[in-house]
Amino acid sequence: MPFLTTTGVLPVTCEVGLSRSVRAFHIMPGLPGPEGQLHDHDYRIEIVVDREQLDDRGMVCDLDVLEAALTELTSQVEDRNLEEIRPAGARAVTVEVFARWVHDSLSPAVAAAGGDASPFSEGTVRTCRNGPVREKGATRHREDAA
Repeated sequence: MPFLTTTGVLPVTCEVGLSRSVRAFHIMPGLPGPEGQLHDHDYRIEIVVDREQLDDRGMVCDLDVLEAALTELTSQVEDRNLEEIRPAGARAVTVEVFARWVHDSLSPAVAAAGGDASPFSEGTVRTCRNGPVREKGATRHREDAA
């Protein structure tokens, strides 16, 4: 039987997560170089699952299942051109488009690991682009339960 984690007064939300770094290539059409030419970025992908009520094992979710999914996902884009995952209608794979792809790709793993089955209602994916000149903030995709 799942149990609620509380401090006696306020409920406590438990979080678990994983992160991976990956290098991938992309191009921003219509921009001058170097952004307008094929170039690489280092990205950090974080997946965080939270819940107030732990499962019957006393866990938020099975991290081994999430780790396998994250390893598989990063192997698909490591040292590859992100154009391979560009959705129809997107002009380019921006960090925001990449974050949405990561989110959509990992949602089934969250459910399989014991997280909420609705698309990440209890989880967050952050995809950050890290660079030597500047670092852009994390792009978060979190689906709120309807």
